[in-house]
Amino acid sequence: MSQLQPARGTHDLIGETARRHAHVIDTARRITATYGYEEWSTPIFEDTRVFSRTLGDTSDVVTKEMYTFPDRAGESLTLRPEGTAAICRALVTNGLTQNLPQKVFYNGPMFRYERPQKGRYRQFHQIGAELIGVSDPLLDAETIAMGHAILRALGLEPAVQLEINTLGDNESRSAWRTALIDYFRRHVGDLSNESRERLEVNPLRILDSKSAQDRALLDDAPAFASYLNDESRRFWDGLRRGLDSFGIPFVENPRIVRGLDYYSHTAFEFTTDKLGAQGTVLAGGRYDGLVAEMGGPPTPAIGWAGGIERLALLLEAPPERLAGIAVISMGGDTMNAAVQAVQSLREAGFRAELETRGSVKKRMERVVKSGASHAILLGDEELARGSVQVRDLALRAQREVAIADLVRVVSEKA
Repeated sequence: MSQLQPARGTHDLIGETARRHAHVIDTARRITATYGYEEWSTPIFEDTRVFSRTLGDTSDVVTKEMYTFPDRAGESLTLRPEGTAAICRALVTNGLTQNLPQKVFYNGPMFRYERPQKGRYRQFHQIGAELIGVSDPLLDAETIAMGHAILRALGLEPAVQLEINTLGDNESRSAWRTALIDYFRRHVGDLSNESRERLEVNPLRILDSKSAQDRALLDDAPAFASYLNDESRRFWDGLRRGLDSFGIPFVENPRIVRGLDYYSHTAFEFTTDKLGAQGTVLAGGRYDGLVAEMGGPPTPAIGWAGGIERLALLLEAPPERLAGIAVISMGGDTMNAAVQAVQSLREAGFRAELETRGSVKKRMERVVKSGASHAILLGDEELARGSVQVRDLALRAQREVAIADLVRVVSEKA
């Protein structure tokens, strides 16, 4: 049997990779908690309608990228391709639309059938945050500021840039949509085949096309700014003032779009030039129509998601592995006391391991190689005195302490 490999587009999280991954999640969890967010966890697979109905039957995610399969009862299920729809489904399912606002943090694997590239996998992982039940440009700015705070805490602030845009309200977007259709119909012969299909269904998605022939038409396409009504302009102005209040630098990018009907007003991306084509590391926007799509009441909301793999790649160095403490039993009757010592250290929050294999010399060699900070040596003579030898491996110093004082002494050294 040939050696088995991970499925294409997946990867194992081991060692440094796992530490980077966990550091991104732990940092995001800590920062979002300071903003009053609680963590939710939704199933990895959902009823297919959760995504097909909300992401749109013509979107690339639904038509090309979803992992969809029938279960044994014939129900259509889909591995979640993104987190926001699942969070909104959970909001409605659990009757929380009457208990707003909800501030939600989540993390976990997502699944899309895409061509694997650096930082992009078919099973990828995201952190995300959703503020549900509030329509206020200042809180949009605060939600973006929270994402910025996570990037700063990860040491990534110099490597990223915030780009923002407005999608306006339904009235503004409808007028702009009509103008776009008129414009692209006049140039239909110059559009890619994919954009011709999009023209009648969702022309906004043409603006996000990667096709060179489509992008050549965008400079002369109708600008959304000409179609913003007064309410949309007030919201847009409020967002920019809010970002200024939070001290978050930004640039305006009219090319940022969200092509689905339930998106409105705020759209933003934190981008980098450090990862080649995969330049977006955290992005989101306002989606005031999504909860209603799930069967709930009209509910304003804004959120974002960040790719853990991409963020982890940007980290200059992986988090250091916590230095351990090794406990070595050196006498025939000392093992029980060694077990009690290692357990007391663990209960105090230290990483502590029993070293039992081989001679004392071999065990000490392994302990030093492991990067441990201390070795606790326990022989028959020490046991008779109710003590242990504490060896500081960095200072190469050793002293005898009472077993009862072990945790206190190690804590003082730490």
